[in-house]
Amino acid sequence: MNQLVLVANARMPSARAQSLQVAQCAASFARAGFETILLTARRRRSLELPAGTDLFDWYGVPRGARPRLEEAACVDWIDRLPRALQYVPARVQELSFSRAAAQRIAREWPQALVYSREVECAQRLLRRSGRPVFLEIHRVPGGRLRRRALLAAGARARGIVAISGGVREDLIELGLAPDSIRVEHDGFEPARFAAPLSRTEARRRLQLPAEAPIVVYTGGLLEWKGVDVLLEAARSLPQVYFVIAGGMEADVQRLRAEAGGLAHVRIDGFQPPETVPWYLAAGDLCVVPNRARPAISARYTSPLKVFEAMAARIPVVASDLPSLREILTHEQDALLVEPENATALAAAIERLLGDEALRARLGAALGARAAHHTWDARAQRLVEWMRARV
Repeated sequence: MNQLVLVANARMPSARAQSLQVAQCAASFARAGFETILLTARRRRSLELPAGTDLFDWYGVPRGARPRLEEAACVDWIDRLPRALQYVPARVQELSFSRAAAQRIAREWPQALVYSREVECAQRLLRRSGRPVFLEIHRVPGGRLRRRALLAAGARARGIVAISGGVREDLIELGLAPDSIRVEHDGFEPARFAAPLSRTEARRRLQLPAEAPIVVYTGGLLEWKGVDVLLEAARSLPQVYFVIAGGMEADVQRLRAEAGGLAHVRIDGFQPPETVPWYLAAGDLCVVPNRARPAISARYTSPLKVFEAMAARIPVVASDLPSLREILTHEQDALLVEPENATALAAAIERLLGDEALRARLGAALGARAAHHTWDARAQRLVEWMRARV
């Protein structure tokens, strides 16, 4: 069985980290020897690639074996409503995509192994046949009907990949067999970090201060990411320059309004994947200031930014949460601080900026673990595990 269909209800491309994760995960399966089809949703574009740019080139996927990108139809009217009213249209979109994706797989790739991020799609496929279906789960839903669907699909799937230990714990509590669940965190693509810029050149390209201490944040700006806590910490550190890269436009505008008057804070908005390593090369340290709630933050998340920090060998200050303690160890390869405590965050930033030897030690310790967390290393582990369960 050498054909794999990865099912993901994602816009490709988009400003969300989910889309980068999907592209890199699918590409790593292709490099691991599968003829890989990446089946995504046919949705209205939220982001257009530059003319003539290949999707996988844009996401930093190395040349060579690559997935074939296919789309399944769906009902898509989410963006016609404000965010507060999007739950129902989002569910309609998810369910319509899952139905169309399952139909395409059954019709066009009847012998393929299926690796699905979508519970409803897996559930439909598993009702029809005993084909090998694996689930990748990023969070355990709270709603009764969605939990029931996850339990039904998970019980019949050949295996479940949990993105964190917190997800695994909740899947077991839901009633799924522990020996069917494997934890595999997210990863990074080494090719994106193969030729790092010098600090001087990175700051020149990004038009950042040449000599000031710089703290960087790269990633989404949803409330649970805690970037507003970082802004509060920045208020007490006027001698430090803060640069924040990432986020959807509405969140960028909200954060810029909150940061009004802070001349030492720059909010750059969404950046193409190519430039994210520039920010990490330019910084003295990076921050992962997640909030203590909801569960996606405290227990489920496996932040891409942490693995990219490994690749860049940049020291990290992060919230002391179960999701981040799975990846980082206080004083060993990062500084962990009480979540939602701007004073503690500022103190850790100030301590790290004032201790060059500590920055070097933490960055080196984090970088020493990077090889285990490449997308290819992850894919190889998963391929061996899946083949043993088919």
